[in-house]
Order: sequence, then C-alpha cells, then structure tokens
Amino acid sequence: MTSLIQGLSRWAIPLLLLGITTLGLSKRVPIYESFVEGAKEGWQTALRILPYLVGMLVAIQVFQHSGALDRLIDLVSPLTNFLGFPREVLPLALMRPISGSGSLALLSQTFATFGPDSLVGRVAATVMGSTETSLYVLTVYAGSVGLKRTRHTLATSLISDVAGVLAALYIVLHYFA
Repeated sequence: MTSLIQGLSRWAIPLLLLGITTLGLSKRVPIYESFVEGAKEGWQTALRILPYLVGMLVAIQVFQHSGALDRLIDLVSPLTNFLGFPREVLPLALMRPISGSGSLALLSQTFATFGPDSLVGRVAATVMGSTETSLYVLTVYAGSVGLKRTRHTLATSLISDVAGVLAALYIVLHYFA
C-alpha cells in the first residue's frame, strides 16, 4: 500500500498537468496564451499586495524579537495549564495565525526537541494542521481586493484558530494520550 501511495504521489502533478493540457487542447483553448495571461494577472496581484505583505512581515519580526511573544505565553499559560495544553506548544499556537514559516520553524524545533511521536509533538502537529495563518491570509486577501474594514473577519478568523487549537488538544488527548 505504501509503494502505491508513493507512486501516486510521484506522478500526481505530472498527470495533473498532462490532463489539464489535454483538456485544454480538446476544447481548443490557446494554452500558452492563457498561461501567459494568468501570469500577468498574478504579477499584478503580487504588486498590489506587496506593501501589505511587507508591513505584515515587519510586524511579525517586531512581535517575535520584542519579547511580546514570551509575555503573551506567560499571560495565557495559567489557562492552558488548566486545560492540559503543553506549554512547549504555546509558541506555535500563538505564532501560527501570524506566520506560516515562523510556525513551521517552531514545529521543526519541537520535533527536534521532543520527537514527532511524543505528546508534545503530536499536539504541535495537530495544531499546525487544524489552524491557519489567519492574519497573513487576511492581509493578503484584504490587500489584494482593497478591503479596508476587516473587523469581523479578523475576529472570526482568530476565533476559528482558537477552536482549531482546542480541537487539536482534544483529539490528541482523546486518541493518543
């Protein structure tokens, strides 16, 4: 079964590209011209959201290096200790809505320290899979369409991240502890 899954994953993207190309040719779509037009639109979108991305990346760096993350961990740790949430996963849970690459680095560090099959590793992996980089996504999407009022979107996104963290904790404690 493992070799079948490995074979499928090795050929998935080439077969997908071949299928799209074949479908386009059968419908007489100018494939190369359509690709170039899409690339132009992508470039324009990238230029439009670049200032928002730079602002978000600067804010992330200030948050990480100012010690605010450590202060926030100290603030919420009494509640998370009560829930049984490992303190070692708190930096990941707090960083995940802000930065995908930052949270991936924290996940890698957690795996290196505790191992992926430990309780801490499993909670960290499940948190990573059940939450989203909400602030990053909100910045990109709001910036790309020029959305200015994001108050309710922000609150909803952060509530869904908290729900994802709590669900991850419940799942790991229920199935793996």
